[in-house]
Amino acid sequence: MNELQALLGRAFSAEALAEWALLLGCLVLGALLSWALSRAVTRRENSVLFGRSVLDGALFPLLALALAFGTSRLLPVWGLAPALFRLALPLLVSLAVIRVIARVLTAAWPNSAPIRLVERIGSWVVWLGAVLWVTGLLPIILDELDGIGWKFGAVKLTLRNIIEGGLTAALVLVLALWVSAAIESRLLQRESMDLSMRKIAANSIRALLLFVGLLFALSAAGIDLTALGVLGGALGVGIGFGLQKLAANYVSGFVILAERSLRIGDMVKVDGFEGRVTDIKTRYTVIRSLGGKEAIVPNEMLITQRVENSSLADPRVLLSTVVQVDYDCDVENVMKALAAAVVDVPRVLSEPGPAVQLSRFADSGIELTLFFWIMDPENGAGGVKSDVNLAIWRALKRLGVEIPYPQQVQRQHRSATEARETSTPERA
Repeated sequence: MNELQALLGRAFSAEALAEWALLLGCLVLGALLSWALSRAVTRRENSVLFGRSVLDGALFPLLALALAFGTSRLLPVWGLAPALFRLALPLLVSLAVIRVIARVLTAAWPNSAPIRLVERIGSWVVWLGAVLWVTGLLPIILDELDGIGWKFGAVKLTLRNIIEGGLTAALVLVLALWVSAAIESRLLQRESMDLSMRKIAANSIRALLLFVGLLFALSAAGIDLTALGVLGGALGVGIGFGLQKLAANYVSGFVILAERSLRIGDMVKVDGFEGRVTDIKTRYTVIRSLGGKEAIVPNEMLITQRVENSSLADPRVLLSTVVQVDYDCDVENVMKALAAAVVDVPRVLSEPGPAVQLSRFADSGIELTLFFWIMDPENGAGGVKSDVNLAIWRALKRLGVEIPYPQQVQRQHRSATEARETSTPERA
């Protein structure tokens, strides 16, 4: 504590004005460099380095820390004692660590309340470590924690090892998440690859990096990795029994992405629900209907059940509508006129063009079925059907052809007594 008091006395003395000017210059230069880099590169949403604003990301504290560290090394050359920088460097390190953790967790799990709680807890832990570092109490506390330990067979663990291993594991996992998020962003921006293939590559790289990061984290925590063989066997048994559905969904997700049987943007119908595939996760697939509802379908269902895909090999979809005309009209000319009228309807393809067929001879008139193709089923079929029916109605009005109303013939039966009384003449 005496050393801290002496350090504070030198930092706030008149001799430290030059250090204050140099530290302020490092902060201003770090902010200017962050602003210039943010203008020079294309920022994506939830960027780790830039954040929502110039000073909100991790780039500013990292640049300020690098500039301050370099300046502190030059202070003895200039004949200055680094009193203020000895206080500023731990604070800048803490700020950089907090910004990196917060931005990485936000990018990996956006809009998550538990992640916000983890961010706050991590911030308090980092600031507490910085305070202990500055005050000089950190070595004393570490020595006390090193004296508290447990022995498990030939392995001895201390409370210090557990805390340091946990912090190192958390830092390694955060860095793995950061690298995987950066690689995933780059892959998803490449237009040369199919979106489904980009998705499976991003998911695979993220899973691999997290697995490698977990191994490093366990090793840093002092856990013998040879014990993972037993854990892997137990995990395999658990997957075989209790987690078989979950494992099947994950495996099915990779199969779907690898086979490209379903792609993002396809119009599908699964279990009576029809919509457009908006996202394919490793465990489930999101399907959004034209009415705005979203269905979360487990990937195993997409593998084991029948799935109607309207745009797997060909995005063209055949639609039809039915109309009746009077028996007295010229049916052949009416069929040609209806096909020509529907060609001009927007969204109706001219190749293959519309076709009209005489479906059946109905009770009230001749039934005609008109078939036509569209190229964009994701925009729905109700609007184009309405436009086609309006075109048919206008064509029939122009030709003077009536759509017949339903007709019914009613017969009245009389009893035999009524018929005999009606046919027998009255006697005078």
